Amino acid sequence: MAQESGFGINFRMVAVVVSLAAGVLFIVLGAILFAGTDVHVVLFGGTKAGVTLAPESGAWRLPPFPYTMQNLMWIMFFLGCGEIWVRVRQSGRDQAPMRDRLLPEDDETMLRASDLGPIYRRIREASYAEASFLPRLITRTILQFQGSRSIEQANSLLNSTLELCQHEIELRYNMLRYLVWLLPTLGFLGTVVGIASALGEVSGVDFSNQDQMQKMLPSMTSSLGVAFYTTLLALLQSAVLVFALQLAQAREERVLNRAGQYCLDNLINRLYDK
Repeated sequence: MAQESGFGINFRMVAVVVSLAAGVLFIVLGAILFAGTDVHVVLFGGTKAGVTLAPESGAWRLPPFPYTMQNLMWIMFFLGCGEIWVRVRQSGRDQAPMRDRLLPEDDETMLRASDLGPIYRRIREASYAEASFLPRLITRTILQFQGSRSIEQANSLLNSTLELCQHEIELRYNMLRYLVWLLPTLGFLGTVVGIASALGEVSGVDFSNQDQMQKMLPSMTSSLGVAFYTTLLALLQSAVLVFALQLAQAREERVLNRAGQYCLDNLINRLYDK
């Protein structure tokens, strides 16, 4: 994952490691608590007690637990949760400068070019100078006004910077959108593999032989069950991630809108030059 403003690569790697560890722990606990039950079949692709998916007479079968499509989907799901964690933390960092009163907020103060220098230096010396939206909006607008002495050009630059920040937010969610797309894809692949496994068990079976049919039916129905449960689980996981994605992105966009409004109210509307 690429480094972005406000986050070193170390934190993003920590998020990945913690997500992977949480996914593995969830799978292990599920195997312990629900082994041999319907819950284990649905959530983790295991088998019921007394039913095995071990190869017989050279027939190809589904991979045994824990090498199941469901477990891979759980790993991808927890990676998506880790990405949501990164996004929520970033929105918190973007919101923090709003509490520092970087600009005058009273009803009387006007700002001339000579007043902007101390504000610019104070923001540039802060630890979040390039890590959050608000400091970037303020510093770029100040530089534009000091160079052009034009309020209109400063306002135009502020609008352009807001558009760039909005695009930056969209780019931040590329990995998460990919994971949201990947989960249903894995679910459909698991369904295809399960159906193929069930059909492979039917081939070469003598349907007139009752003993052979009774021996084959449990494993075949287990394969079909795993196949359809895979898609069901993938769609549920994807729905949860999409909901969390929308909430996280809406929060970041609200923070950006507040930063833009703050600059309009306390910088653009206060600029004055003879």
